[in-house]
Amino acid sequence: MLSFIWSLIIGGLIGWAAGAITGKGVPFGIIGNIVAGFIGANLGTWLFGNWGWTLGGFAVFPALIGAIILVLIVSAITNAMKK
Repeated sequence: MLSFIWSLIIGGLIGWAAGAITGKGVPFGIIGNIVAGFIGANLGTWLFGNWGWTLGGFAVFPALIGAIILVLIVSAITNAMKK
């Protein structure tokens, strides 16, 4: 159970960092950051492999790159839907 909570915290931090780096936000605040962190971690690991140091079960660099890609995609879609 503690491992799951730790993964939620790290996923949220990765999603937050991706939003801060891109200057874009994801919908639903902290929940959106956690989701972007988890999905971005899986996307980044799938695209770039599992390298670098790990924290909370995530390879940080591929997870961050994947979360950045995801935040940019979600931001583009939400901007397109607003127009």
